[in-house]
This record gives sequence, structure tokens and C-alpha cells, in this order.
Amino acid sequence: MFDTVIIGSGPAGLSAALTLKAHDKNLLWIGSKEVSDKVKLAEKISNYPGLIDISGEDFAKAFHAQAEAAGLTVTEHMVNSVLLNGESYALLAGSDYYETKTIILATGVVQSATIPGETDLVGRGVSYCATCDGGLYRGKEIVAISNNVGFEAEVEYLAEIAKKVYYIPLYREVSESLRQQPSVDVVGDLKNPVVKMRSEDGRLRGVTLKDGTEIAADGCFVLRDSMSMATLLPDLKVEGGHIEVDRGMRTNLPGVFAAGDCTGRPYQYAKAVGEGNVAAHSVIAYLHEKGGAAESR
Repeated sequence: MFDTVIIGSGPAGLSAALTLKAHDKNLLWIGSKEVSDKVKLAEKISNYPGLIDISGEDFAKAFHAQAEAAGLTVTEHMVNSVLLNGESYALLAGSDYYETKTIILATGVVQSATIPGETDLVGRGVSYCATCDGGLYRGKEIVAISNNVGFEAEVEYLAEIAKKVYYIPLYREVSESLRQQPSVDVVGDLKNPVVKMRSEDGRLRGVTLKDGTEIAADGCFVLRDSMSMATLLPDLKVEGGHIEVDRGMRTNLPGVFAAGDCTGRPYQYAKAVGEGNVAAHSVIAYLHEKGGAAESR
């Protein structure tokens, strides 16, 4: 059981992790070891206090060095499911299962919109993890949608167990090895994506492409770089695509906090770092209130 799980490895996630590490909390930090693409790709950062015109690449290197010096390690996973488990939370990330007393959401702004019908069919034919749920569709016909070539290994795994995989890649170059899989039919693309998930009796029955093509399927795997927290936590209060928080970065869910771009504008590093620190201190106070842990310093 972790004291907290931080989801997101950008400025807000790093700030929260550093603070919680300094307070000797048992934490799991989930994200990308590359930190944040937004940081790394920035040409020049001019408005971060104490730093004058630093490049995004150098800023990211400084993040790595500070995390390493603090003994922090990022676990590279995509969180597929979050469930309330009594007074704690259970997280499924890839094929791994974790339990935690608190969560800090530092996911940035998720650009991927859900497909009409998707959210209502999660667990009823729609899945986000091939290794977790692929076995449920052994010998059946399924759809796989991906926005990143990095998920092709999961599609190949699905191809080994399913009767047929209709693959809709939302990127330009599909590998030849995947195209040669006898059970994979590459259909649709960036110009012809899935625009609707069709259901009957509360279960997925197929998808509709932009050009009107209908594909019958028993299941649909949506493989994205990131997922909306409203999809993972349906009761989380979200307004205008941002997570609602109070001054302590508390969400409407007990033990769940949020920081950084995911809480709204301005989308700036200084704001994200400050919110990450506040969220960490709120976690410390929450843990103390619940179980007598050391108070925030």
C-alpha cells in the first residue's frame, strides 16, 4: 500500500514527488522517463523565476538530475483503471496492480477526445489494455485503435489470440511486420477514423468510420498515449476539460488531488510547480488526519 501515487512526470509531478520524498512518504511515481514533451520541446523558457532564457532541453535535463539526486524513479506505465477500494484506491497500470491511500493527478492537458459512445461502453466491450483484457476476446473479431506506433506490440499480441483484428492507426506509418499479420486488416486512418461506437443491449457491437463504413466487432481496444481522468474516474468533477480543485488542490473525491495544466490555465511551468508542491502538502495533511502520519513541515 503506497501513501500516494503521482500520475504524471512533468513539472507538477516532479514538484509533488520531491516534496513527498523529503517527507519520507512511500510513493509511486507513474509517467514518462522523458519527463514532459512540452518541456523538452520548448525552444526557450523566459518566465521561470531564477532561470534566464533556458532551453526546454536543458530544463528537462535539470529535472532528470534533480529527480536522480533525490532518489526518485519514474515507473513507465499507462494507468488503465482507478477504483475506490474502501478508503483507498486500486490502480491497474498495464498488467500491474497497485493500492494507494491517495492520488495526485498531474497529467497535463489530455488532448485525446473520447469517441461518441466510448465512455458508456468501458467494461462492456471497450478496453484500454490489450494484455489485461485480450484474453476475453480469444477467437473473436475486434477493433483496435491507436494513435502511436509504440502500441503496435499490443496489437500484435491481440492478433495472436483474436480471430480478426480491424486496425485503425491514427498515425502515418504502420510497420510492415504488423501489415503482414494474417489476422490483421488495416482499415481507416487519420482521414477516416472511428466516429462512433455502436451498441446494443448495453454492449459494444461495432464501430462506424467517418466514410460511413460499419465494422461489426465483439470488442474495441483504444490504445492512447494518455487518457482523460474523467474516463478513469467518472465521479471526478471536471469543468471545461479541466479538473476542479480548491486552494489545496483537492478534488471532489476524497484523497484525490490534482496539479498543473490539468487544473486549468495558465499553462505555465511556475504555476504547475507551485501547485505540485501545494498538492503534496495537502496529501501529507490528509494522511496525518487519517492515520496519524507526520504533519507537513
